[in-house]
Amino acid sequence: MSDAGNIPKVSIAKIFLAFLMIGATSLGGGVVGYLRSSLVGSLQWLDDETFVELLSICQSLPGLNASNMAILVGDRLRGAAGAVAALVGICLPGGLIMVAAAAAYGASHKDFPLVNAVLHGVSAAAVGMVLYVTVELARKTIAKPPDFFFAAATLAFVTLLHESVLLALFAVAPVATFWFRPRKDGQ
Repeated sequence: MSDAGNIPKVSIAKIFLAFLMIGATSLGGGVVGYLRSSLVGSLQWLDDETFVELLSICQSLPGLNASNMAILVGDRLRGAAGAVAALVGICLPGGLIMVAAAAAYGASHKDFPLVNAVLHGVSAAAVGMVLYVTVELARKTIAKPPDFFFAAATLAFVTLLHESVLLALFAVAPVATFWFRPRKDGQ
């Protein structure tokens, strides 16, 4: 990782509370934005380059990006105990809310117009948050023509060819890895 020599000393409790706050305040698809804002911005546990590297790993693994990121960051900071603390912290708020929502929704099968309106609004905000994070990460990671080419190839694979993200990853990653491999001349 980029900043492997600069791993901060963080308590298990602080890891748990930080991810509990992220889990309690991030809604919908905007969680990557909250993760970046917290982990790179306010907490400064990661730099942008390391965040992008970890996010790339998270996106290539099964499961939710948020829980995958919590595990990787927690492990990076404090090993297995940090990974467990981060995972429980990020999952607890949403899990409790989902249990309560399922119980409330299951108690009555009526349509809830206000709830539907809130969910629609939150969904729109989440899309905006994802777009913001995408633009920010692109600005910091797509610096040279090959970066742009591989990002565009992946996007085209998914949007124009309608292939899965996993298949796009398997198609583009080996070529990108070959292109960016370390060379004997140091370039």
